Amino acid sequence: MPDAPVSDRPLRLDVWLDVACLCKTRSEAQRAVKGGKVEVNGERPKHNREVKPGDTITLTRPLGRKQVVRVTGTSEQHLPKAEAKARLYDAITPPPTPEEQAFLQLLK
Repeated sequence: MPDAPVSDRPLRLDVWLDVACLCKTRSEAQRAVKGGKVEVNGERPKHNREVKPGDTITLTRPLGRKQVVRVTGTSEQHLPKAEAKARLYDAITPPPTPEEQAFLQLLK
């Protein structure tokens, strides 16, 4: 199977979140965007927002943890998770603060 093409063209946010394997399905990505769990460049996006390389996406995960990624490419075809991570985004999530770390330890 040939490599899926990666480009720098804008792509709908919900499609990109699905293709980049940051959400399990496109409908889950749509719910996250509509539910305010996603920010693009520090702003809450509309459902039809497009992303492009250079954009910073912040996702709120369970227990209020934040995941921050910088878009490096777009693709309309699904990629394996490891390949998507290498070709579509850079993870720039800051390490947890001591308070966050203590809270996570309490949950274990």
